[in-house]
Amino acid sequence: MAKRKAPEEAAAQVDPSSEAWNKIPWRKLEKHCFRIQKRIYRASQRGNKRTVQKLQKLLMKSEAARLLAVRKVTQDNQGKKTAGIDGVKSVKPQDRFTMVHQIHPKHWKYQKAKPVRRVWIPKPGKAEKRPLGIPTMLERAKQALVKAGLEPAWEAVFEPNSYGFRPGRSCHDAIGAILNHIRYKPKFVLDADIKGCFDHAS
Repeated sequence: MAKRKAPEEAAAQVDPSSEAWNKIPWRKLEKHCFRIQKRIYRASQRGNKRTVQKLQKLLMKSEAARLLAVRKVTQDNQGKKTAGIDGVKSVKPQDRFTMVHQIHPKHWKYQKAKPVRRVWIPKPGKAEKRPLGIPTMLERAKQALVKAGLEPAWEAVFEPNSYGFRPGRSCHDAIGAILNHIRYKPKFVLDADIKGCFDHAS
């Protein structure tokens, strides 16, 4: 029968980097990033492009935004266990801290992006498949960081009735908007599909 480990021995085996990662004040970091994003949004509404760009650079260089980007990719996202071309599926806390350092914009000019892993997934209700490119974890973390800076700037200038790939909006919101528009007066609904547009664009 195996002997149970003493509490002191079990405590000694706890990974210090894992403990450090769990002790990060995530709520405080989220508030800090949200404050900068709010300033980006307001500057974009005013049309002040220079301030928008300065604040975007400030956000992308901040450690808070980089930590949140890495956590989103390695822990929160649905595809956190999906490997890119390098085969990395799960990232340990120690490697997460390394990734936070690597995604700083000052390193980007020295880093060459790795190619995406091509996967063919079936289209619903059709025999044909569509290609899906899966980037590496590092590239996904960079994308999450850039998105944090770009999203508030574009949200400020988007059309009010745009629902595709927008935060806090879904197809149900689009259905509700259509219902409100056609409720009192009949209207035409146009559905356009450009066949293979992005498949064949240079």
